Amino acid sequence: MDQQLIPRGVQRTSFGRFLAWLAPWVLLFGVGLYAIYLCLAQGLFHTNMDNRFAFGLWIYLDLTVIALGAGAFFTGFLLYILRREELRAVINSAVVLGLICYSGAVFVLMVDVGQPLRAWFTFWHPNTHSMLAEVTFCLTCYLTVLLIEYVPVVLKNRKLRQIPRFLVFEFQLHKVMPVLAGIGTFLSFFHQGSLGGLYGVLHGRPFAFRETLGLWPSTFYLFVISAAAAGPSFVLVTTWLVQRISGKTVVTPEVFRLLGKISGIMLIVYILLKAIDTYVWMNVTSPAAGFSAFSFYNAGSFGSWILFAEIVLFGLVPAIILLNGNLRKRSGVLVTAAFMVCTGIMLNRFVMTIQTLALPTLPFDAVLSYMPSWQEVATFLAVVAYGMLLYSISFRYMTLFPQEKDISQSSWR
Repeated sequence: MDQQLIPRGVQRTSFGRFLAWLAPWVLLFGVGLYAIYLCLAQGLFHTNMDNRFAFGLWIYLDLTVIALGAGAFFTGFLLYILRREELRAVINSAVVLGLICYSGAVFVLMVDVGQPLRAWFTFWHPNTHSMLAEVTFCLTCYLTVLLIEYVPVVLKNRKLRQIPRFLVFEFQLHKVMPVLAGIGTFLSFFHQGSLGGLYGVLHGRPFAFRETLGLWPSTFYLFVISAAAAGPSFVLVTTWLVQRISGKTVVTPEVFRLLGKISGIMLIVYILLKAIDTYVWMNVTSPAAGFSAFSFYNAGSFGSWILFAEIVLFGLVPAIILLNGNLRKRSGVLVTAAFMVCTGIMLNRFVMTIQTLALPTLPFDAVLSYMPSWQEVATFLAVVAYGMLLYSISFRYMTLFPQEKDISQSSWR
């Protein structure tokens, strides 16, 4: 029965080995569910967050997975709006990744709120002056869009395609995909930006506060562009991992190179704007708040190395590699550069979340410390396990890579 559910023209491992692959992720997910139960049933005292350090590992996870999940909206935008047909080879995988990232973010936010039964308050009693209210609405709407986009992927299953009504429904859904891609791009643009804008308007946090450009602080635009840069790299890295783990070639090398080139173009734009933003912050914004910019990098473990790593090591270096056509032809170099891009975005979100709250807000304040509890870590890992489970099942029983059945085994891996 299991083999009858696998798409035609592709090979998958035996059902027993597949269950063995899923087993540790199921166990990890179970431990995470127990930690979530403790937080919801007994209270958020199980975490190491408090009134002074209200953002911790969970918010960092949210910002990170939402940035990496941008591959869904940006790939859809490039394919359906700009007509880059080469990306059709990875669009289904990008949708699944986006669904995992956004649903995982919403899932952990429900735990972070501590009272999920009151989550509807956000919609019924929104603070119309809050960027978080806009994030909540856009995040929810885009998650709905991703669920709709995931339906055709599910309906491509060989068994479901034998049902005429499902076949017709899938065909009709494909007609509205450009519309959904446009809506998804619009929603993602604003919630990605508002997440960054949230930090930029924190007047009481001189490390994060930024000057306003037009309607929003500079961090609004930086978050949007950085997410657009990281999304294609994340799709590239995950596709490469699928090939390594499954032992199968699922897309052509040209697709990898195109993803790398797109990521490189967006990344160099981001690094240029980030460098300008940092220069203005160091010489204008921070001194105006009464702080020397480099005083923020003399506190605890937050040395100036972290700024160098974010902008140069994990920013400028991979951008140069990805923009070089000859280097993109070397698979190892290409994947390493894409991994560096993802690492750089993860580091940026760490800086904006953890470092911003840890650093003093007044010259005589001390540096705060924070170490997540095991319940926070387990909840974090539960989202990772959930993503592995959903993606593994989708890869086995659905057509995530249309090129796979047409590609012979190659040595490109």
